[in-house]
Amino acid sequence: MRLLSLAIVLAVSATPVLALAQATPIAAPQPGEGKEDARLKRLFHDSDEASLARNPINGLFRGDMRRADRIGDFFSDAYINAERAAAEKDLKDLGQINRAVLTPTNQVAYDVFQQQTQTTLKGLDPALVALTIVRPMDHFYGIQTFYPEFASGQGAAPFNTVADYDNNLKRNVEYARLLDEAIVRFRQGMASGVVQPKLVVRNMIAQFDNLLASPVEDSTFYGPVKRFPASIPAAEQARLKTAYATQMRDVILPAERRMRTFLADTYLPAARDSVGLSGMKGGDRLYSYLIEQNTTLPLKAEEVHQLGLSEVARILKAMEVQKQAVGFKGSLPEFFTFLRTDPQFAPKSAAQLREGYEAIGRRIDARIREQFSLIPKTALEIRPVPAFKEKTDAGGSYQGGTPDGTRPGVFYYNTYDLPSRYMWEMETLYLHEAVPGHHFQISLAQENAALPAFMRFGGNTAYAEGWALYAETLWPELGMETDPYQRMGGLSDEMLRAMRLVVDTGIHAKGWTRDQAIEYMLANSPMARTDATAEVERYIAIPGQALAYKIGQLTISRLKAQAKAELGAKFDPRRFHAEVLDTGALPMPVLEKKIADWIAAEKRR
Repeated sequence: MRLLSLAIVLAVSATPVLALAQATPIAAPQPGEGKEDARLKRLFHDSDEASLARNPINGLFRGDMRRADRIGDFFSDAYINAERAAAEKDLKDLGQINRAVLTPTNQVAYDVFQQQTQTTLKGLDPALVALTIVRPMDHFYGIQTFYPEFASGQGAAPFNTVADYDNNLKRNVEYARLLDEAIVRFRQGMASGVVQPKLVVRNMIAQFDNLLASPVEDSTFYGPVKRFPASIPAAEQARLKTAYATQMRDVILPAERRMRTFLADTYLPAARDSVGLSGMKGGDRLYSYLIEQNTTLPLKAEEVHQLGLSEVARILKAMEVQKQAVGFKGSLPEFFTFLRTDPQFAPKSAAQLREGYEAIGRRIDARIREQFSLIPKTALEIRPVPAFKEKTDAGGSYQGGTPDGTRPGVFYYNTYDLPSRYMWEMETLYLHEAVPGHHFQISLAQENAALPAFMRFGGNTAYAEGWALYAETLWPELGMETDPYQRMGGLSDEMLRAMRLVVDTGIHAKGWTRDQAIEYMLANSPMARTDATAEVERYIAIPGQALAYKIGQLTISRLKAQAKAELGAKFDPRRFHAEVLDTGALPMPVLEKKIADWIAAEKRR
């Protein structure tokens, strides 16, 4: 469901939200707009408001407190039907607006809204819903992966007033209810023969074991009452401590135990041994949809697979050049082993990682205005991944701040299995996750009040991850990867995204096994087995998502090359980057048209 996809992206932040009690306003009128533009913006606003009503927790991530006591009912038939009806209504209303008389920016918004809503509606086809709703959780996007920290006092949920604490108690009741409703959906999948892989189930069991391992007072859910704002009276603090402890014992822990017991005793024996969608009833049709949903392009699994093989071969040649640059005498696989095992590449401590990332940030900041005229106002913080999820998290990630700047964006680095957090991958990881990658793209969209809310806060994986991977390619312009080992880190990350095209399609369209996929990644990159395993298990859990990175990056890079070729000396990277970034996350076909129009305008300028 769309809720969990958004929630997992935005959930974690250690600074509380300064909440806003009202709706996001209609995007501000802009010069040159007329009545049709106003109608379009009203449609966007009304659609967004209706979506927030159906998905209450999404409002909290945006600082909207109107439904702060709710998560949502997104496992129910009524929810699915409401989402489908809303998409149908939105498309009908959009068709009544004359696109031809809209401003250029609003024509882009029209096209984005149309394509995104059409894609959503495809995914709500009853035949596809029957394959997704009965697998309501996995170890990557399940509610257990984000909600505990959301409700911890260290996440996006605000804890500034007594009402905030009481709202959280009400949301926690919904969390327990959703776990029970997920069990019902899992049972329906068992009856229809549509089940998760055993591997995914075992990972979920391990997550619930971690959640259940702590005493009440050490639980993530008890966190909010370990620290109170000074404005909350002592009597209320005492009441809330009792209420939180009681709820943990009587509501949350029993619900988590029920889920854990069900997964281990009932669902695991019924789960499938295959890891790919091709081994699941209806899986081929679902995978075709997921490719289009994630890449925003009508690609076939086989052409994606072949593109991946071609990119892997190209990057291997570039890696050979770097191997020779450092004077390594062995083969490329031996060089990979050297990079994975030589002590010089292992950080001595978590503090060394933090200090290294902070230094990288300062170096990039000194050069960033050479390439970008648009700079986010949102601050960026650098933090370690929280301990409870570091074992299954990626090496780095980004969580967005709030558009008013009260919650910063956060670049998370993983310190689990410290020897595998190689120093040579730090620069490219920072470029991708922080500046000018996700932090720029997400923050600039959210801060742009001229955009409708769905473009400020929504998006698609191909653009978001394609931009972040494209940001890695700016290493020469930003003074990064001057050391051959750091350049090897950049190639390693590019190789990861190329291998994803091969491995994701291999798993879900060609019947590859988990071990086959892991060994392919180890053979073609210097990745640690820990990271390769986590990557492959991620692809198994969320098919198609990993394809978007390389597809999006290749599209943006191709558009840049096209602009350079056509504009020659007129090409300004700052203007190109502003054009790519100033309307939020666009589907690839919409971005292609926008850049083509921009090139034509630049020629006339």
